Amino acid sequence: MFSKQNLLATLAATVAMFILGYLIWGIATMSFFEEHALTDAMKSEEEMSMLMILLGNLAGALAMSTLYGKWARGHHSAGGGFQFGAWIGFFVGVGMGLVMYGTSKIMDGTGHAVEAVLDIVYYAIIGVIIALVYKATAGKEAA
Repeated sequence: MFSKQNLLATLAATVAMFILGYLIWGIATMSFFEEHALTDAMKSEEEMSMLMILLGNLAGALAMSTLYGKWARGHHSAGGGFQFGAWIGFFVGVGMGLVMYGTSKIMDGTGHAVEAVLDIVYYAIIGVIIALVYKATAGKEAA
């Protein structure tokens, strides 16, 4: 679990998740989701904890990197990472999104649909990053 490949992929994915997440949800789509929110559940900027967000990204990156390492079975490619990440995004965005839509009043249906698409793309990109780090750090026999 704590191989060089896994740790480096986890680190790269953590940084990418933090930056890409901020760009997507903190800047690019903020006003869209404000329009589709049914409840103001967000903390103010002063109340947010960047440390907790970073730790959450670290936990997610470690889980994805560990699962990817087992899923890929030594065959690392950008396409494989994209496919892996897209499935994670489908689970989070569609699977968990439908559960949230069915049980909460956080967003309307349009907001959840857009969130699902963003999750698939976001996690697909993270999957590519993880796969490329695995590939770059693979031994000659695994390449």
